[in-house]
Amino acid sequence: MNWDILIRQFANYLKLERSLSDNSIQAYVRDVVKLKQFVENSNNPTGPTQVSSKMIEDLLKEIAGLELSAYSQSRILSGIKSFYLFLEYEQLISDNPSTLIEAPKLGRKLPDVLNFFEIEKLLAAIDLSTAEGGRNRAMLETLYSSGLRVSELINLKINQVYFDIGFLRIVGKGNKERLVPIGKEAIKYIRIYMEEIRVHTAIQPGYENYVFLNRRGRGLTRVMVFTLIKNLAKKAGIQKSVSPHTFRHSFATHLVEGGADLRAVQEMLGHESITTTEIYTHLDREYLKQIIEEYHPRS
Repeated sequence: MNWDILIRQFANYLKLERSLSDNSIQAYVRDVVKLKQFVENSNNPTGPTQVSSKMIEDLLKEIAGLELSAYSQSRILSGIKSFYLFLEYEQLISDNPSTLIEAPKLGRKLPDVLNFFEIEKLLAAIDLSTAEGGRNRAMLETLYSSGLRVSELINLKINQVYFDIGFLRIVGKGNKERLVPIGKEAIKYIRIYMEEIRVHTAIQPGYENYVFLNRRGRGLTRVMVFTLIKNLAKKAGIQKSVSPHTFRHSFATHLVEGGADLRAVQEMLGHESITTTEIYTHLDREYLKQIIEEYHPRS
């Protein structure tokens, strides 16, 4: 089989059997297309099932020469490895050429987090006298209260909010569902928004069940949420790099600092592997180190 046929089959496999989002599928396909183009432009063009380990290594050397970050190089290799695992799964190859190839070592970058007083300062910068302000307060309280991804926030439906028991039913990556607690402040501001602001919005067909809407009665975009948070951080005088994900990081970090069980935090964040959640224990240690350096007389 040629490259194009197998790449299409790979994309279908990612969608139907691994339930990946369209964005993730496109990223994996782009990685494999890079290998395809490299092999077709080489001195020894060949089909996907005849690719050798050396060809993949040569591609990675070329990518490294373009001064792409170690993360980008690892991301490309991850896509190629997934493609060859798919070919193994389909019994189209017996030897996987990517198995022994190691990704570049990644340094763990600890994300920016806001402390509680910075969270309060940012929330206080919202103008609650406007309809957008009431909606924005409800959204940011929800982000910080439940640690949602921005995509989960903008796609939150009314029938996923259980005020009576204080939980949200979230549909996360790969259409996996999880129940996440939501705090009293977030519930209060969502109710104010829904009962006093949203009811006066002319809702467009298809958006009746969405919790958060723009002024035209349609769903919000990721860019809109990013922009409003950037503007609020600037207004509040916060110098850190702040995004919707900062609220998610802050949610998890504050839980771990408070002694929360890592497995519980993993469940609430919707992480498939606890390894991803463990970055917050590193954040906690960094915080403790900072306290020692600032307040210990011998530091």
